[in-house]
Amino acid sequence: MRVDQIESKTFQVLNMIRTEVEGVSGVVYVDINKPSQLVTVEWNTPATWDMIMDALTDIDYAPTEA
Repeated sequence: MRVDQIESKTFQVLNMIRTEVEGVSGVVYVDINKPSQLVTVEWNTPATWDMIMDALTDIDYAPTEA
């Protein structure tokens, strides 16, 4: 049995766009800290960081490194 490793990344966005991140297949957790404008996302296969970043970039909310 193969167990995929969950990956995680924290990034900053100016607006909190939970729906777009949760809509990426494989995203398992989204934490939004509104005061700091930081978002932490955990995902596993089939999601990739590029897919998450593309979903945000498509709606003009490209993330920046935290």
